[in-house]
Amino acid sequence: MKLSERLKGADAEEGSPSPGATPSGPPGASRWAPTPEPRATPGEDLSEASDPLAAIKGRAQEALFRRLGARLHDASLTDDQLDDLVRCELQVVIEDENLPLTPEERKQLVSAVGEDVLGYGPMERYLNDQAVTEVMVNGLEPIYVERAGKLIRTDSRFTTEEQLRRVIERIVSKVGRRIDESSPMVDARLPDGSRVNAIIPPLAVDGPSITIRKFASGGFSIDDLVGFRTVTPQIGEFLAACVKGKLNVLVSGGTGSGKTTLLNVLSSFIPNDERIVTIEDAVELRLRQDHVVRLEARPPNIEGKGQVTIRDLVRNSLRMRPERIIVGEVRSGEALDMLQAMNTGHDGSLSTLHANSPRDALARLETMVLMAGFDLPVRAIREQVASALDMIVHTSRVRDGSRRVTHITEVEGMEGEMITLTELFLFNHSAELDSDGKFANSIRPTGMRPKFEQKLHDEGVPLDTSMFGFDAASW
Repeated sequence: MKLSERLKGADAEEGSPSPGATPSGPPGASRWAPTPEPRATPGEDLSEASDPLAAIKGRAQEALFRRLGARLHDASLTDDQLDDLVRCELQVVIEDENLPLTPEERKQLVSAVGEDVLGYGPMERYLNDQAVTEVMVNGLEPIYVERAGKLIRTDSRFTTEEQLRRVIERIVSKVGRRIDESSPMVDARLPDGSRVNAIIPPLAVDGPSITIRKFASGGFSIDDLVGFRTVTPQIGEFLAACVKGKLNVLVSGGTGSGKTTLLNVLSSFIPNDERIVTIEDAVELRLRQDHVVRLEARPPNIEGKGQVTIRDLVRNSLRMRPERIIVGEVRSGEALDMLQAMNTGHDGSLSTLHANSPRDALARLETMVLMAGFDLPVRAIREQVASALDMIVHTSRVRDGSRRVTHITEVEGMEGEMITLTELFLFNHSAELDSDGKFANSIRPTGMRPKFEQKLHDEGVPLDTSMFGFDAASW
């Protein structure tokens, strides 16, 4: 017999009439009036009324929190010690409930409550699913995940806002950040490096929201990107040569287009004997070189003091003798400092920004430089950009759901008032789809050879010029 049936049977026995009770209802009706169906009051989740196990889990959680109290946040306890403590106390709570649970149901209950108290609740299963690349929680609505570039609505959800808030606070507290009504937005990360954004009321009108961008546990290599069709083998070789040859490269693209993943792969081509400084708002990059200094921005404290911005870190990094500077993403005035770094002997620096195309990326850079607070002429800004950048690599999420490198563009220099760009490789969006529903053709050469070819030669990096040939038949 299922747990729900046994519990309903137990409830029926408890609610059965005592001897001598008076039957209710009109003549001909059932001897005892049926128990009305449970109804949810405003703010109550019906899942507890319709699922007895959910109700038991809720009661067990509350009892566990009462028993453990401050010990849940004891910094002297290791994760293993806390896990053992929670599970031991939980066994006591379940025994106190005196419920008719089979060993399998008891194990299921302990696991579910353990995930809520120590883990990430109903998100846990999706965070452990390697096929899931993003997890989105919209209040108490069903959780959405991204698989193979497509959004999927799941059958899992948080049952109460309190449960959701506890998970958010557990995530942000582990990286030394906070979230409350005075600071209702936060960027954080999970222990595996996955990026987390959380926002709570009053800004989130329909309840707390979490968005988690997952990263592969071992990181991706250029071979992985070739397997995903993000790039071709030839493009992989070309990008490796550009990084080894100390070109300043900007990776642009829309949200979720794979900019940070590509930046991680590009950084893997940096020689192991160079000193690298990485600067990020929330640490995401995973460099495998020996000589790496990682810097992370800091939000203001509860008194509104102590903030350290990306721009502060970029300026400080110039005093740290870096050979290359990697800025995870430029969003505002730090763009000016990044360009200055690229123009003052830190060749081979890398960064990303949000943009719809390589040309739009340059326009955004101009705007962000103006956000630094200096009243610079537009021509002076463009000269800085043209002098600093060698190449823009643009990524997009195409209509088949995959993430592709769609433009590789050389920044040639100035021509009059405009920055001149040369498209070296382009993606053919009108190509046919294969049997898997994916674009059969990927990025292809335009027939133009880059002017920075000589710079690569001077750095001792050979370049196979045949890759720039134009094959009209492939289009």
